[in-house]
Parts: sequence; structure tokens; C-alpha cells
Amino acid sequence: MSRAFVFKALAAAAALSGALASAPVVAQQKFITIGTGGVTGVYYAAGGAICRLMNKDRARHGIRCSVESTGGSVANINTIRSGDLDFGVTQSDWQFHATKGSATFQKDGAVTDLRAVFSLHPEPFTVLARKEANVTKFEDFKGKRFNIGNPGSGTRASMEQLLTAMGWKTSDFSLASELKADEHGAALCDNKIDGFFYGVGHPSANIQDPITTCGAKLVPLANAGVDKLVKEFPFYAAVDIPGGLYPGNPSPTRTYGVLATFVTSAKVPDATVYELVKAVFENFDEFKKLHPALANLDPKKMVKDGVSAPMHPGAVKYYKEKGWL
Repeated sequence: MSRAFVFKALAAAAALSGALASAPVVAQQKFITIGTGGVTGVYYAAGGAICRLMNKDRARHGIRCSVESTGGSVANINTIRSGDLDFGVTQSDWQFHATKGSATFQKDGAVTDLRAVFSLHPEPFTVLARKEANVTKFEDFKGKRFNIGNPGSGTRASMEQLLTAMGWKTSDFSLASELKADEHGAALCDNKIDGFFYGVGHPSANIQDPITTCGAKLVPLANAGVDKLVKEFPFYAAVDIPGGLYPGNPSPTRTYGVLATFVTSAKVPDATVYELVKAVFENFDEFKKLHPALANLDPKKMVKDGVSAPMHPGAVKYYKEKGWL
């Protein structure tokens, strides 16, 4: 065997060894996915804002963040339970029910691995009516075509809870459609439905569009059924959608609502959650500017309000460093 051949073989082996040695560096890149909601909703915008801040510092922590449009609150929790999502946005009421194994989660039991990260913006339940439907209160929708929300969404689950509190059934509508949030505005303006119910932060393009396009009107949501829910459940509160927020709706609209919250799984590493909350709160002024619904957030309230699942240890570590817990 020639000396030249031996040198070539040794050089090739060294190159292969170097490549293998560097392989773990590439493998350290981590990927996380945030489940949100429809692409026109605030959940999708909030998830995008979080990922944007997370990805800014990717070279340091090696975590790449992406957003997925989903069916909404309940679907996000179930997908976190199955391990197919790392994080998700969900209404505070469905975080509560998932933790307790109640309501929609009664069949499969409590989501014991669910962990809170922080809460986000208020979400008033918003009812919009077609201008020609002659609706001034929710009860006027009896016998009309109404969108109750898509299965898997927090909106749909909350709608069912409201109907039960009012003593109604979906058969009290002439049509109970199951359109996604991205679809109900166009359906309203196309005269396919007379109204819809949607839990969303304001201002929202999802509400703005049908108001601007076909003169849709906000409808108050205040009755004995709502009073019963607010009294019975600590995660509900009576709220107003401010007047003047949308064209043709100059007065405050009375309703009730929840908080949007950000959750994860106990299986997600502490370091990953720590880096995410750090990315949000170390760039908090920028975060609040990424969507109008985020403008009035207060970190000290975000770590307490609307939180019913145990707080993830990675988040706790950061909040204790900041003196918020």
C-alpha cells in the first residue's frame, strides 16, 4: 500500500470525523409550534408576534418558532395534550375546564400536563347581526340563521354553554351553521346567515370587515342566562365593547367575556419556556405594538389573571427573577 494512499485515507477519515463531530451542533436547533386560531383573528396575530420576538434571538438560543392556524382554544389544548403542539392560545374558561376535566373535557378527563405561561388580551363575546335582520338583542335571533362556531373552537364551546344557561337549543335557530371564524363575516354579508357569535379581542379585522362591507351591527349580550354564567364562573366577567371602535356603532355594547391565555405542556423543557417568556417581556414595548388588542397589557396582571392551570416552571423562573411572583 503506497504512502500517498495512506495519507489520503487518513485525510478522508479526519474529514468524516470532523463532520460527525459537528453534527450535534446542527441537531441543537429546536423547533416549537404555537397553535392559534383563524388567520384573521387576534390569536393568530398574537402567536405571530411571540414567534417574531422569539426568532429575533434564534442565533443565541437555537429555537425556531412557527405559528399554525388551528380550530381555536379547545383544539389547541387537545393538540398540546397529544404532543403535536408545543404552545397554544386558549380562552381562560377552557384553560379552567381542561385543568378540572369539566365541560368539554369531561369525557377524556383533565389535561394533567397543561401548564400556564401568561394571559393576554380581554376577549368579549361579540355578536354581529346583518343590518337587514332587524335584531336589537340576542333573543331576536330565535328562528333565524345563526353561526354557532366551528367544533373545536372555544367560541363554539362557549356558545353551547350560553345556550344551556338560556334554556335554548341549537334547534331554536332556523339554521345553526358551523363556519370557522375566517368564514362567518363573508357569510353574513352574502346573506347566508343573520348573525354570529365570536370570542375575540378588539379591535379585530374579523369584526371590522363585515361592519365596513355590509353595515353589520354589534348586538348586546345581556340577559338572565349571561347573568347566571357570570355569577357561577369566576373566569367570566361583564364587559363593554367600547363605543366608536367600529363605524356605525357609536355606543358601548354590553356583553361578557374571558381572557385569552397562553399555555404549554409540562413536557416542554424549562429552558424553552424561559426563553419564550424572556423574548416577550424583554421586548415588551415592541410586543404591545404588534397588534392593537395587545396595547394595554400589564406584565404583573398577565402572570396572574385568567391563570388556572399550574404555571410552567420555566415561566416561574423568569417571573421570580423579575419580582412578579
